[in-house]
Amino acid sequence: MNENLFSPKAGGAAAAPKHDRTAWLKGGDATCLMPPRKPPGQVWRIIMLGAPGVGKGTQADLLSERLGCCHLSTGDVFRSARCSGAARLSPAMQDAVNHMHRGELVPDTTVLDLVRERQRCLHCAGGFLLDGFPRTVAQAEALEKLLAEEKVQLDVVLNYELPLAQVIARIAGRRTCSECKAVYHLAKHAPQIAGRCDACGGELFQRDDDRPEFIMVRMQAYEESSRPLIDFYQQRGRLVTISAEGAPEEIYQRTQALALAR
Repeated sequence: MNENLFSPKAGGAAAAPKHDRTAWLKGGDATCLMPPRKPPGQVWRIIMLGAPGVGKGTQADLLSERLGCCHLSTGDVFRSARCSGAARLSPAMQDAVNHMHRGELVPDTTVLDLVRERQRCLHCAGGFLLDGFPRTVAQAEALEKLLAEEKVQLDVVLNYELPLAQVIARIAGRRTCSECKAVYHLAKHAPQIAGRCDACGGELFQRDDDRPEFIMVRMQAYEESSRPLIDFYQQRGRLVTISAEGAPEEIYQRTQALALAR
C-alpha cells in the first residue's frame, strides 16, 4: 500500500469535493448528480465501527474527503426517508419509516433490503465508507454474502474506541438550541452567552439522550451488540482497533498508521 494514500495531499492535489450521494440517499433508479471520482492509487472499501460519542462522524468526513471514498451512512438514508413523501418511498424505506415512527429498531431484513436497493453504490468508482451498517453479526454475514455476489472486496474494518469516562464527558457536554437545533459543547464549542444560541438566541437544553444516566444505558447496549460483531471481523483479519483519544487530526493520523501497518 502507498502511505501517501492516507495523506491530505494524496496525489499532490487538494482535497476533492464530497460526493453528493443522490443514489445512496434515494435508492432505486436515482443517479448521483456528480459523477463518482476515482482517486489516485488504491480505491478503499471500509466499514466503520464505534460507540456513540467517539467522534466517528468526524473521522468519516476526514476519510471520505482525503481518500475519495463515498460516505454511505444508513442513518442518512433513514433521515432522508423520513423527509420524503410516501409516494417516493420504496417498500423497504416505507417499512423502515413505519418502525421508526413507532419508536422501534429497524429489523435486520429491512436494513439489508435498503442496502440491496443501493448495491450499485458498493461499486462506486471512489470506493465506499460504510457507516451504521452492519450493526449485528446477522447483518455482517448478509453483507459478506452480498459483497461476494457483487465481487467486491472489503479492505478494512475500522473500530474506534474511547474510555467510558471520556465518552460521557463528550456527550454530556452537548447542548442543543430549542429553536434552530444548533449543537454546542460546553467545553469545546461553548456559546458566547451561557445558555443561549449564538445564531438565533434560542434557549439551549440538554437532550435526554445526552444525560449521563442515558449514556450509560446506550453504551451498555452498544457493547452487548457490538462485541460479537467486533469478534466476527477480528476472526476474518479485517479489524483494526484505533484509540479515539485526542484531536480529530491526531486520530486520523493514528488511523493512517495503524491501517497501513496491517
